[in-house]
Amino acid sequence: MITNRHILAIDFVIIVGTLISLFFVVGYVTPLVISPVNGYETTNSSVLFEFNNANLILLDDNPSFTSPQEIFAEDNLVINLKSGVYYWKVQGPLSSEVRKLTIVSGIALKVKSLGEDSYEVVNAGNNVLNVDIYENDELSGSVVLRVDEGKEVSGNKFVGGENEEN
Repeated sequence: MITNRHILAIDFVIIVGTLISLFFVVGYVTPLVISPVNGYETTNSSVLFEFNNANLILLDDNPSFTSPQEIFAEDNLVINLKSGVYYWKVQGPLSSEVRKLTIVSGIALKVKSLGEDSYEVVNAGNNVLNVDIYENDELSGSVVLRVDEGKEVSGNKFVGGENEEN
């Protein structure tokens, strides 16, 4: 004969079993975010996103995600980003925590002599550059250099700055 004590014991076992199962299920479906770490700062515009148990990256310039860029992907994806502050999270069955990522603007211009008054200017930074070319203190031309791009130019003074249009 089943008594109230037996019913309470069975109910207790069912409740504890359900809670343990729920704990493991939630732990399994919660996205595991590996990188980049929260607060990550870099001058490298190529960022590796490593995560498990998710298939969507939400990337935005504000932590409220009012206009997020949605990137469907599995784990381990490299995304090229412009300089700026980004907030991101991944989503699967559940969402991860929000993380912050900063791409620091890096402006660098390398000049390599190729001969008399002939040079190669190379964008060694992480932004598109405008390079003004001077000959005897007079502006003689300008070029736009994408990241890692180089061009042969003639002149004796070169001034590079960030291209605001790209």
